[in-house]
Amino acid sequence: MSTEADLAPEPEAPPERPGWSRWVIIGAALLAVLLIGATIGMFLTRLADGADDTATPKAGSVEVGFAQDMSTHHLQAVTMANWARDHSTDPEIRQLAFDIQSTQLEQVGRMKGWLMMWGQPEQAIGAYMKWMTEPMGHGHGGSGPMPMQPANGAPMPGMASDAEMAKMQTLTGKALDVDFLQLMLRHHQGGTDMAQYALDHSQLPAVKALANSMLTSQGAEMNQMTLLLKARGAEPLPAP
Repeated sequence: MSTEADLAPEPEAPPERPGWSRWVIIGAALLAVLLIGATIGMFLTRLADGADDTATPKAGSVEVGFAQDMSTHHLQAVTMANWARDHSTDPEIRQLAFDIQSTQLEQVGRMKGWLMMWGQPEQAIGAYMKWMTEPMGHGHGGSGPMPMQPANGAPMPGMASDAEMAKMQTLTGKALDVDFLQLMLRHHQGGTDMAQYALDHSQLPAVKALANSMLTSQGAEMNQMTLLLKARGAEPLPAP
């Protein structure tokens, strides 16, 4: 004999979430990180500078040049990390890529926040790294300024060329993981001199603090990537 519960209709399954909704959520999260970074950047700079207009960095200064060029440098790392996170099947690579993407996107937001508050364009006009006018004592023996044009034709040291980016996007499996690690390790190495120069020459505490944070976090990631490459039987690319 059937009971009332037996005759009740089966509850309907919830509708399947469309595939594109995942990307909408991820995109919204990334935008939120960028906006948070911009807000933090503006707040910290206002806190450090107060209301003194003479403390506002001008075009061509270390502070403006660093924010413009490092943002461009970082955004390529974010692009590479996003690709590796979405296409690698290795949990270690995916976690590393997520960490790099999250950290550098927040830092880009912070630097763009500074530029907005300083009334400066997000992109440098003319050649990159013109703000680095003093001889470098870090990694170049103090004999002269760091090279402005990398051998691979990329805009700044450590950055991947268009051909290298295109090649990475054709790879899968271990080949993709190794290529990503090699490109990202070189990318971090290339950004080190910019961060060190900003730390040594900027007059703004907020800029010096961010540069120091980059050196610390990327130094740890470079050590990690070197070990990950060794575990996969691969070597780093030549330093930029």
